[in-house]
Amino acid sequence: MKIIYTIACFLFLFKASFAQKGEVTVVKDPMIDSLIAKRIEVYRTGGDVSAKPNKPVVSDYGYRVQVFYGSDRREMFNQQAKFKGSYPKINTYIIYKEPNYYLRVGDFRTRLEAQRLMSELRPTFPTLFIFREKINAPVLDSTTDDQK
Repeated sequence: MKIIYTIACFLFLFKASFAQKGEVTVVKDPMIDSLIAKRIEVYRTGGDVSAKPNKPVVSDYGYRVQVFYGSDRREMFNQQAKFKGSYPKINTYIIYKEPNYYLRVGDFRTRLEAQRLMSELRPTFPTLFIFREKINAPVLDSTTDDQK
C-alpha cells in the first residue's frame, strides 16, 4: 500500500513539474526607462547634470544644528522666526516626530562649519546639538569675477 502511495505521489510531482511552463509578460511604467536613462547620465557625467532652479538637491550626508525641540508648535515657529530674523540666508528645517517638533538649521558639509555656527548661536539658543543627516547641496554661485 505504501508503494502505491509513493508511486502516486511521484507521478503527481512529476506531472506538476511539467505544468509550470508558460509566458511572462512584464508591464511597467514608461517612467522607469526615463529614470534608468537619467541615472546612466548621472554616472556618465560624474553627477554634473544641470539641476532645476529653486529645487533643493539632496546630496550626501552632512551636518545640521538643532536649535530647538519641544512639543509646543507655536513656540517652535517663534524660535524659527527668531532664527530667520538673525540668519535669513541659512535654511531651516522642521521635523515632527510625535510628540515633539525639532528645528534644525543649515546644510554644512563638515562638522567644523556646524560647530562655528553653534558657537555663534550659543548665547541666543541654549540647547544646541549637531546632527549628521542628508543635507541639501548648497547653492553655488555660478558667476565668476570675469563675468561680473
